[in-house]
Amino acid sequence: MDAWNHLDTWQLVAIAATLGFASGLRLYAVLFIVGIAGYAGFVDLPAGLAPLAHPLVLVASGFMCFVEFFADKIPGVDSLWDLVHTLIRIPAGAALAAAAFGGDEATWTTAAALLGGGLAATSHVAKATTRAAANTSPEPFSNVALSLLGDGLVPFVLWLSWAHPVLLFATLGVALVAMVAAIWVLGKFLRRAASAVALRYRRPMPPAAHTR
Repeated sequence: MDAWNHLDTWQLVAIAATLGFASGLRLYAVLFIVGIAGYAGFVDLPAGLAPLAHPLVLVASGFMCFVEFFADKIPGVDSLWDLVHTLIRIPAGAALAAAAFGGDEATWTTAAALLGGGLAATSHVAKATTRAAANTSPEPFSNVALSLLGDGLVPFVLWLSWAHPVLLFATLGVALVAMVAAIWVLGKFLRRAASAVALRYRRPMPPAAHTR
């Protein structure tokens, strides 16, 4: 494969967008996949991403990827994991997207950080909303199916951003429309469900005392 620094601007934009988008779904998988690709020599990582290929970083990202793989498939635990990572995935997605440009072009780096952070926020909120809605179902199979979908989607879009950037942009466009729709529809469903639960367990008001 050609080195990352041989890619043209729009290919770098595609990679930056993918790093942000995928980080909102599986941050540690992104770190590990990009790092192992650089370590194995499949790609030449830019300076900003080169630390991901360090053996110690690979051990850490690989371990966290392993933990997230199972945590994401346990109902309830998956939503707690998403909640904890709200403050991690979004800035990490912005940082990874910016690092794709290596810090050489301040304007492009800043734009990439904004793009990556926005995409990470969108995919993270969509994932968290979808999994929370799935947790209202008593069966665990929908959670596992959604988790496996995320497991396959992340390496696929990372590969797509490298091999077919134009197709990547089209894929991201469709995914973003679907995610915004999911946030809107499932968000309303979760609000109604929360209101129903609150109404069900609300304590009745004590009867007013009657005075003679």
